[in-house]
Amino acid sequence: MSGFSPELIDYLEGKISFEEFERRREERKSREKDGENASAEENAEDVEAPSSSRKASGKSQSQDETDGETSDGVSKSVHRVFASMLGENEEEEEDEEEEEEEEEEEETTEQPTAGDVFVLEMVLNRETKKMMKEKRPRSKLPRALRGLMGEANIRFARGEREEAILMCMEIIRQAPLAHEPFSTLAMIYEDQGDMEKSLQFELIAAHLNPSDTEEWVRLAEMSLEQDNIKQAVFCYTKALKYDPTNVRYLWERSSLYEQLGEHKMAMDGYRRILNLLSPSDGERFMQLARDMAKSYYEANDVTSAIEIIEEAFTKHQSLVSMEDVNIAAELYISSKQYDKALAVITDFAGIVLEKKVSEKSPTEEKKGTEAVEETEESQEAVTDDQSHPVAESSAAAVEKVSCCIPEGVPIDITVKLMVCLVHLNILEPLNPLLTTLVEQNPEEMGDLYLDVAEAFLDVGEYNSALPLLSSLVCSERYNLAVVWLRHAECLKALGHMERAAESYAKVVDLAPLHLDARISLSTLQQQLGRPEKALEALEPMYDPDTLAQDANAAQQELKLLLHRSTLLYSQGKMYGYIDTLLTMLAMLLKVAMSRAQVCLISSSKSGERHLYLIKVSRDKISDNDDQETANCDAKAIFAVLTSVLTKDDWWNLLLKAIYSLCDLSRYKEAELLVDSSLEYYSFYDDRQKRKELEYFGLSAAILDKNFRKAYNYIRIMVMENVNKPQLWNIFNQVTMQSQDVRHHRFCLRLMLKNPDNHALCVLNGHNAFVSGSFKHALGQYVQAFRANPDEPLYSLCIGLTFIHMASQKYVLKRHALLVQGFSFLHRYLDLRGPCQESFYNLGRGLHQLGLLHLAIHYYQKVLELPPLALEGIETDQTDLRRDTAFNLSLIYQSSGNTRMAQKMLYTYAVV
Repeated sequence: MSGFSPELIDYLEGKISFEEFERRREERKSREKDGENASAEENAEDVEAPSSSRKASGKSQSQDETDGETSDGVSKSVHRVFASMLGENEEEEEDEEEEEEEEEEEETTEQPTAGDVFVLEMVLNRETKKMMKEKRPRSKLPRALRGLMGEANIRFARGEREEAILMCMEIIRQAPLAHEPFSTLAMIYEDQGDMEKSLQFELIAAHLNPSDTEEWVRLAEMSLEQDNIKQAVFCYTKALKYDPTNVRYLWERSSLYEQLGEHKMAMDGYRRILNLLSPSDGERFMQLARDMAKSYYEANDVTSAIEIIEEAFTKHQSLVSMEDVNIAAELYISSKQYDKALAVITDFAGIVLEKKVSEKSPTEEKKGTEAVEETEESQEAVTDDQSHPVAESSAAAVEKVSCCIPEGVPIDITVKLMVCLVHLNILEPLNPLLTTLVEQNPEEMGDLYLDVAEAFLDVGEYNSALPLLSSLVCSERYNLAVVWLRHAECLKALGHMERAAESYAKVVDLAPLHLDARISLSTLQQQLGRPEKALEALEPMYDPDTLAQDANAAQQELKLLLHRSTLLYSQGKMYGYIDTLLTMLAMLLKVAMSRAQVCLISSSKSGERHLYLIKVSRDKISDNDDQETANCDAKAIFAVLTSVLTKDDWWNLLLKAIYSLCDLSRYKEAELLVDSSLEYYSFYDDRQKRKELEYFGLSAAILDKNFRKAYNYIRIMVMENVNKPQLWNIFNQVTMQSQDVRHHRFCLRLMLKNPDNHALCVLNGHNAFVSGSFKHALGQYVQAFRANPDEPLYSLCIGLTFIHMASQKYVLKRHALLVQGFSFLHRYLDLRGPCQESFYNLGRGLHQLGLLHLAIHYYQKVLELPPLALEGIETDQTDLRRDTAFNLSLIYQSSGNTRMAQKMLYTYAVV
């Protein structure tokens, strides 16, 4: 206790607020209390141990404890006070005093001859002190420091402020729980004009002497002067702790809560005030309930507002005014409790609803039976009170409801009565009420016109609503978009499509960002046979910068684009349809497109301005799309856009865009769209969608003749599915068209991992054959031949390999190579059978070796046979007669027979 606490130092230095100071102090006190309790339990046995000298020295020990002083001049009782503030509560201190009293009483009983009268006086003296302590708070300033405290006050009164501050600081150092030095310091700083410092010390003094409610209120007012509303709320809360029934404190705190935006806390305070108000304070109760109901209504808490107003009506019925009736009816109508709203109006506004029974003819009886039953059912909820007697209808009687409105009833309540009658299907008394309403000027009572018109629209009475809405749209003050929208909806329901379209167009002019109006206008224009105007109604509403910053705008724009895309597709405008799809996908794939270096641009390359996807360099992409920001943007965009379309809907939208681009032969853009989609995490993490996108990318690359990119796709596919012949066929087509040899090493490495793969074996043989490594090719072909000797392709490949080896300049045993080659070619001929292909290959081998007379023999056989008919391939593509005729013309020309060569070309090679 010889130093300042850390939280006090932080508070005085302005590092923490007063609320934080109190919280830390309470935590420290609880920790110290737990530590003292633990040490007390450890020493419990020593304290309870018997002592032989206890009886002799008990009284003197008690006296030392109460009157003795420590070496620094502070009494031990003051130390107990400090200990109680640091962790022990006053209840423990009182328990100790009671134990001391019991011990002294025991000692006095043990020594009855020492003076019972003196002991009795001591007990009475202690009781008197205890009563005085209960009446006024005991000072925690030690007696030894009271003189120093008085000296500090005297120095302050003399104007010696610095000395007074030093004295107060010394007192705080020795007795940090006394409030007097803090109060004096507050006065000193206030005298110096430092109100902020003065308020700090005042708060500490009030915290050390918390039962002074007036002091807390004064501190709250000082906090408000410094615009510290939170601190003022804290001070009022402290004051209410010791005076919880003070209405003024509750009112001030609730008002401050409203300024802070804490609506719930403010309303809770007002509710406490309502509970504290006496029955005689009815006017104040009603005013407060009225304000609370309005506040709840503004906060969209209609249920609480109704509870408050019902409580007010129950407790003070005689004080209910027309304003209260209007508020209650508005609340009930907003919650669709029209029967209760009607009951409030008839109970407190003096309006009377009566049923009049009149005879009807037998022909009218049958027609009106159902109408009478509906009227009775709707009137049951209204006429439950005995104050509204209604005669029961007989089988041959017609009930008509009449309404009697006394003079002085505001038009607002009359309109609310009309709204309730419309929703309750009580339409008989509405004609005179409508006459009263239309007599009012719509410029002044337009909101009432709109309330009644909307009630008619809700129940489907469009003919009754149309005159009211027409009056409003013709006025100057209520010529608003919301009124035109209701007018258009009414006309559309009545079938007046042309006029409804005009009204919707007016709504779009007044409110260009109204999405529903645009969609409705577009639908009507399409129905009226105006497709161009229908598309014009669905033009984009926001610019790209707004869409990038405003999530709500992006959501609205996406809904608009969805309808526009459907309309464009139905009209067959594919370029515009693709523009809309790309715009929507660009909103979703914005970050992914940036990573893929893809950009969406507007160009007029086709004569009209449309959107196109292009590849851009990295330096042209904006620098703000770094990785961290990109991830955050992707999550935010995905959260907003998926509220309109699900993940599967987006996937279907992407597929439509890819198909549409391919239909228009825009294969390059389809590739770029696939690249961007693969950079989008939501699609890439889904294995099935990723595989499907890779197949789309492969197909688009092949169609675009971008075989280098197609190779990158097919390379990964064959690695994952080595045993799929379809993929190897595509791989062979891609490598054949790419004119690239990088796949040679890839096939060799893959062959090491899959030595038994048949397709790889043949492909490696082809690669070696094309590279001129005939021996390596022969080894691969022989391996395939051994695995499947009845396959004619392998015999053909082995035979051609031997012929190429024999055709080399430097070769040993040329004759043996030729014999082996032709033996395999004849085996191929036997396996394949007589056809154009087999005879052409055999003739081509003889042609290469210079055996022209034998080559002519086989070439002529080719010309005599028809082409092969294969499923899915046109006959013209498998016909080898043109190739054969060209080879024959070369042979005839080399031998000097030019006329025969020309005949071959004119016969078979002329298109």
